[in-house]
Amino acid sequence: MSEQPWIEKYRPKSLKDVTSQSTTTAILSKSLKSANLPHMLFYGPPGTGKTSTILALAHELYGPQLMASRVLELNASDERGISIVRDRIKTFARLAVSNPTVEDLKKYPCPPYKLIILDEADSMTADAQSALRRTMETYAGVTRFCLICNYVTKIIDPLASRCSKFRFRLLDHDMGVARLKHIATCENVNIEDGVIDEILQVCEGDLRRAVNLLQCVSTVLNGDDDGTRDVQIKELFGYLPEQLVDQCIEMVKGKNLVSITTFLERQILKQGYSASFVLIALHKRLLLEDVQNGLQLNAEQKNRVAEVLWKVDNRVSIGCNENVQLLQCFYSLSQVF
Repeated sequence: MSEQPWIEKYRPKSLKDVTSQSTTTAILSKSLKSANLPHMLFYGPPGTGKTSTILALAHELYGPQLMASRVLELNASDERGISIVRDRIKTFARLAVSNPTVEDLKKYPCPPYKLIILDEADSMTADAQSALRRTMETYAGVTRFCLICNYVTKIIDPLASRCSKFRFRLLDHDMGVARLKHIATCENVNIEDGVIDEILQVCEGDLRRAVNLLQCVSTVLNGDDDGTRDVQIKELFGYLPEQLVDQCIEMVKGKNLVSITTFLERQILKQGYSASFVLIALHKRLLLEDVQNGLQLNAEQKNRVAEVLWKVDNRVSIGCNENVQLLQCFYSLSQVF
């Protein structure tokens, strides 16, 4: 256990341990009493507990011993074609249900059906999803399906209509604080409330990312270099220092394209800062904090800044070259000023 990543070590083992999804866990807990689950579709942002919830539910249904033969977990982003539906999924779905032991029957419901978990189902091709709906109908008597996705709109309607939908919301701040404090206590890490708040603010409701960052921060907090602790924590987050953000704004306002190019190459790109974090810093400084920083942008300028940042962020998100997009962003912002 000590060698496991914290995100696995503290993964919920039961539905009551799932954080910030009270409505979903309450419905699933009632379903446990009847042990008659429908096909399910879990959707919501990353790190909100979708996979952890269905694994906790499976554990409470079958127990650790029976899960090996009753539960099939697949990541659809790795195996997304129609062949995976025709081969592995259909083969497992048609298998007879293994008999539980007397000990398992005393402790767990052990319903007479298997469970197939398809994580990241929104990565499956349309043909694979179409083939899956027939399999779900044919073997519904002995197999239940749980589809997990971030974007429910990428699941075809005929498939989504066969499932009960459960929406997972972003992590509540108070619950996130409580969860991170619990983990820090278990790991004997002395951490201030301000650091936990900063972690949750950076993660924007993603508990998985928050736990991973907490594990990284714990190595800094256990050090003895108090003078640079805050700087190191921000470096772990990948955010730009305030001084560097100020320099970005000055470069843009200067409108010197040669200086902008040199600055980006030396201060941003060679330092390894992510384009996404650069855009976040510019958005915060130019649109949210422009008054206190003395920029005083008018409505038209703010609209143009928002458009530039949105276009560049969209291109970066679909895989365009970050260096080229940052150059385009700075050049376009210089025209706004």
